[in-house]
Amino acid sequence: MKPAFSLCVYCGSRTGASPSFAQAATAVGQWIGAHQGQLVYGGGSNGLMGTVARATKSAGGKVIGVIPHALAEKESANDDCDELHLVDNMHQRKFMMAEHADAFLALPGGIGTFEELFEVWTWRQLGFHNKPIGLLNVDGYYDGLLEFMQNTVAKGFVSDWQMDFVFQSDSIKSLLPMLVESAGLAKSDGFNGI
Repeated sequence: MKPAFSLCVYCGSRTGASPSFAQAATAVGQWIGAHQGQLVYGGGSNGLMGTVARATKSAGGKVIGVIPHALAEKESANDDCDELHLVDNMHQRKFMMAEHADAFLALPGGIGTFEELFEVWTWRQLGFHNKPIGLLNVDGYYDGLLEFMQNTVAKGFVSDWQMDFVFQSDSIKSLLPMLVESAGLAKSDGFNGI
């Protein structure tokens, strides 16, 4: 059966300092599975990545993992994925994840998560895709980043319309339905690549 939607989730290969991060990853995975969705993610078993994948599978959702050969051991490639794609490099990983996604969601994570978020955000403002992007601000994790981004607007390097490309919320129950609904509207536009 074809999934109702495909959500690409960016998140940490660590669990972080607060139990609320893993709780949020579990809740996101459960929501995806309960709504007959598909998770696309970095393919690892560790940290929040592994947590969201296990929760999606347990709730009946499909899981697609994409991981470079060089990271398969370091990030403990998840052999329990419905599809596990081993690729040559990070560029291929991110491109394949984007191609398989209807929407993007960033959970707490480190510099890899930030880089993935900013890349799809950049691609969106350049017109390479029209897919919605969400930021789940668990326990204020992204407060500092959002404040910094408002400073980039105030200093004249980013415009308000660019900020509007990212939906942000601390509520899974409001953010995920908004992303899926917006993805349905954007679906026909596809992913044009770079």
